[in-house]
Amino acid sequence: MNPLLPSAETALGRLSRILSAFLLAAASGLEAAEPAPPDPAHALAGTVAGGVYSSPTGAFKIEVPVLAELGGVIRDTNNVVTFHDGFGLQISIGAFVHDATLRWQLSTRGTKDYLVYFFKTYVLEDFKKFCPGTETESAGFSPDLFDGSLFTFILLPGGSVFYEPPAFGPPGTPPVAKRGNLLFIKNGVTFVISTELSERVTEGSRYNKSQQEEDGILRKRLQNIASNMQFTIPATPK
Repeated sequence: MNPLLPSAETALGRLSRILSAFLLAAASGLEAAEPAPPDPAHALAGTVAGGVYSSPTGAFKIEVPVLAELGGVIRDTNNVVTFHDGFGLQISIGAFVHDATLRWQLSTRGTKDYLVYFFKTYVLEDFKKFCPGTETESAGFSPDLFDGSLFTFILLPGGSVFYEPPAFGPPGTPPVAKRGNLLFIKNGVTFVISTELSERVTEGSRYNKSQQEEDGILRKRLQNIASNMQFTIPATPK
């Protein structure tokens, strides 16, 4: 056992709780974005100034992609921020500063295997807690994007944040949601960007995209989100 490794159970538990908050933020009531006044009962951990959100750890900044006038809302924790509106936009960005455990995992596995490990161990498992039928439909590694990035596309039966049961008649079977996830490492931080393909739910029977088309749409959206982020070096935990 590596003497520099802290308790694996402690590290796993901490990240599990963080990613559980990530899923909760994606599926629950959210806090209003600027220029709406802040809610004292649900203060942001990060800051919003001049239309730019800054993470509480100092790992990144991003222009707020939603407008309060259009129902845009923001909610965050110390590690995850979620942007959501009523027009098909739902973005979550997780930033996990590497502790000794993650630094050791990265050094022993290499970038590709580490990102696969992080996705399977933390991200996928917490999606399964949120939606037990969750499964990975496809995945791919891009060696050039951020010096190595992992794209994963997952299906969540009944796990859409955009589904609303019919007001009249039988509820029927909730649709299968699809989310794209982009994982990469920057400045000693593992980033997880996640977004739902809302059209799969909101367009109903008119929706006819193939799996390859869906993957391409989500991949482009995830890359666009990442390209709008500004990265800084956060304080490294002991």
